[in-house]
Amino acid sequence: MTVDTKPNDLLLLAGKVIAVFMQIAMAVGGAALLVALPAILIFRDDVSEAFGSEADYLASPLLYLAGVMLIGLAIVAMLFVFFGTLRRIIATVGEGDPFAPANANRLSLMGWLMLGVQLSLIPATALGIQLARYADETEDMNLTVDGGGMDLTGILLVIILFILARVFRHGAAMREDLEGTV
Repeated sequence: MTVDTKPNDLLLLAGKVIAVFMQIAMAVGGAALLVALPAILIFRDDVSEAFGSEADYLASPLLYLAGVMLIGLAIVAMLFVFFGTLRRIIATVGEGDPFAPANANRLSLMGWLMLGVQLSLIPATALGIQLARYADETEDMNLTVDGGGMDLTGILLVIILFILARVFRHGAAMREDLEGTV
């Protein structure tokens, strides 16, 4: 059983456009991080000098910066998959079949991805704080770290996604039962 949707549904169109735009933004961000990570290692002396640190390589701000960038790359990758999954859900809604069993799995995946993003913010914030301490020691830099890791809005989104996944599983099962009785 499919539900007719208007071919010109502006909400679905807006969702598609935003999801595509966000995937492109994540791809660009990921590419930038993939270029920047080796660059900071190649130019590590210049980067360390910019932070005013001639300390031991293992205690240098370079490692904190590389750590933040690696975590950022992981977050960007998770968000790229998140928005791709959202696009597939939007496509099924546009086809008139939102309670497809695959959408329940997609919503669960989106919940896990957002949980991964939220958990990744904890070490990223810790590394950012350490990096800010190095920046504070120099006269030319002023670096602040806002936030404190996980975001309550993000946690709420994770919970909502997992609840919606259950709703979609239940809706798909009800639809199958209904189709079996007709």
